[in-house]
Formats: sequence, C-alpha cells, structure tokens
Amino acid sequence: MEKENQMPGMTLEVVARACEGTYVGTDADRTRIITGVVRDNRDVEEGNLFVAIEGERVDGHRFVGDAFARGACAALVQKEPQEKEQPYILVNSTTEAMKKLAAWYRRSLDIRVVGITGSVGKTSTKEMIASVLAQKYSVLKTDGNYNNEIGLPLTIFRIRGEHQVAVLEMGISDFGEMHRLSEMAHPDICVITNIGLCHLENLGTREGILNAKTECFEHMAENGTVILNGDDDMLCTKKEVNGKPVLYYGIDHEAKLSSEGRSMAAKSVYATDIVNLGFEGMELSVHTPAGVFDALIPIPGEHNVYNALAATAVGLELGLSLGEIRQGIASVKTIAGRTNVLDINGMKVIDDCYNANPVSMKASLEVLSHAKGRSIAVLGDMGELGEDERKLHREVGVRAGQLGISTVFAAGTLAEEYVK
Repeated sequence: MEKENQMPGMTLEVVARACEGTYVGTDADRTRIITGVVRDNRDVEEGNLFVAIEGERVDGHRFVGDAFARGACAALVQKEPQEKEQPYILVNSTTEAMKKLAAWYRRSLDIRVVGITGSVGKTSTKEMIASVLAQKYSVLKTDGNYNNEIGLPLTIFRIRGEHQVAVLEMGISDFGEMHRLSEMAHPDICVITNIGLCHLENLGTREGILNAKTECFEHMAENGTVILNGDDDMLCTKKEVNGKPVLYYGIDHEAKLSSEGRSMAAKSVYATDIVNLGFEGMELSVHTPAGVFDALIPIPGEHNVYNALAATAVGLELGLSLGEIRQGIASVKTIAGRTNVLDINGMKVIDDCYNANPVSMKASLEVLSHAKGRSIAVLGDMGELGEDERKLHREVGVRAGQLGISTVFAAGTLAEEYVK
C-alpha cells in the first residue's frame, strides 16, 4: 500500500529516465516510489530522494551517507558516491537533472498552475492569490524565496495528489532564467505584476526587463491565460499572447496609455472608491465582468490594491464566486519581511527587510507615512541597479522627504544618497 505522502508514479526507474541519468542499484529498488526530493541532508525524511549539489562553498556529495542514514531511499549524484550499496542515479549535472525531473513531474500532474512574476510584489501577490484560491481549492504555494532555478523545482516536488492548484512564484535576474523556470512550471495562468527597476545590472533597461519577464509565455499550457497589470506602461502594450487576448487589472476603468502614448485595452477587473485605512489596511470596490463587490484588505499599503485585483482576476478565471474572492482577500496575512507590522514595546515595527528596489522602497515609505507620531525609516543599500544606482537612491530620499518621514537612518555606501 502506497504512503499518502508519496509522489505519484515517481519510481526510481522513472526518476532516472526523466532526468536522463543512469540508475545504479537492485532491480527490486527500481520500483520504489520516492516520498519527496530534498537538497539538504538535514531535511531528509523516510523515502526521500537526496540531490547532491556541488556548490561554491559546500559539496552535497559529502553528505550522501548522512542522507541515507536519515532514511533517504536514493541519491541523485554527478560523481559516484562512496555508499555504493545504496541505490543512486548518476547524471552529468545534478542541478540540470533536478530541473528536468521537475518539468517531468509537473506535466504528470492533473493540476492548475498559476505562475507569478514581476519586478515588485511577486510574493505579496502570490500570498493574495493563494488566499483567494484556498476558498475553493486545495492550494500549494511557494514558500519563502524558493522561486529560482533551485527553489522552484523543490517547490514543484512538494505537490501531491490532494493539491488542485499550485501558485508558483518565479524570480529572475538575467535573460534565459524565466525560460527555464516556465519550462518547469508550465503555467496555465501567467500573472505579471509590473516592470520596474530591478536587476538592471544584467537586464540593462526596462525594455530588457520586459523581454526577460515575458519569457514565461513561451512554456504556458495550451490556451493558457495571461493576466497583467494594465496600469504598467510597459505591460499594457501586450494586447494578446499566443493569439489569446490578455486580461488587464488596475485602478479605475480607463485604459492606460503606453509609454509611446498609445491607448491600450480596457481593464476587465478594476478598483474604485479606494480608502486608505493606514495600518488597518485598505477598503475598495472591485468591478468585474461578473459584478461589483466591496472588499477589505486587512494589511497596509496601497500596493495591496493591485495584489487584490490580480487575485480577483485569477479567481474568476478558476471559477470562484465573488463571495469567495471577497473572503479570500479579507483572509490574507502578511509574512516575515514583507510589510509585516509588529507591535513591540509600544512601537509599531514594519518588517519589510527581505529585499529592496526603488519601487518597493517607496511603497514601504508610503506605508510608514501613515504612522501616528514619530516615524523612523531604516534604509540600506539597494543592489543591482546599474549605472543609475546613485540617482535611484537619491529619488528614494526625495520621496521620504515628500512623505514627511521624521527620521532616516541610512546604512551603506549608496545610502548616503538618501541623506543628500
């Protein structure tokens, strides 16, 4: 009898074939079904496949023995292990093999996948979409920062038979990465939050960022749906993808003008009557093709309006009622490092320290500006901004002044531009 946590159909023989590796072991072990895939030997549970990754500082092959001692049923390796009495699969590259295995496993599953990318707001949008979809479906979502070429396959390997929808975050810093991520995720729905000023060192310009992000369209499911922020001057130029119209969301019904001044398609989901409640969240009316409803977003920040609209568009696409969508928006929670408001010794501390770029930094300052009494911004350097990095830091400092922030603590070399 199969264990409930086993990965359906993933025998060691199938794993070897999917990642184009050579199985070494007994015939009896060929038909063993793995219970999961891990890259850290400390995370091994009974029946897991341990992936030995050779990193810059640590070589996972050193821990194959410990992984077996903890209950691993096999190891995926790129050099022969000392523990030859245990089954293993030998490949040229374990990182590439893991990606091939993730792509194979995802396509073997009867599940809808929502892929989320963008320069800013991927994680908070992912949380909002997952909260909405959880009102109707069993949902698996990306945990933490498991959104890159190592993290995404590990997230896909967590999908089990009971899951009906997976909400997968996809983060990149260079060309080609999104191509490889979407090949694994094979999304039914692609959501892009915006085209901002992240990773300019590698991507060069916003046009480069747009091209890199939209690589996700290359591996969408047939008849997949694209949902874009219609208020983004770059995204609103994408009227259709693979012959199918794009669905736009945004604030107010009027179509956004593109950066070239062309009027673009109107939004199918949009917000009006927005009320900022400060640290208590946002109120708004949400307009959809299925009707209008009032919503309460229980977390602060005007940027969460866009997250709620994206989640509404996804929810409608997957058959949720307006009542279910409304409840999902009202149920969303913050996570550590993302506009997480903490009450500590009579002070409110906004934990927004996961990552930073000019757009997210200004959004954080906007939230802080609603504080009662003294407001303190603790700002560090923003990385990977290219040749305009000093100018972009200075603009954040200007915004802090415009918002009336009482005190700024600036830490770092580039952070001196905030002060200027």
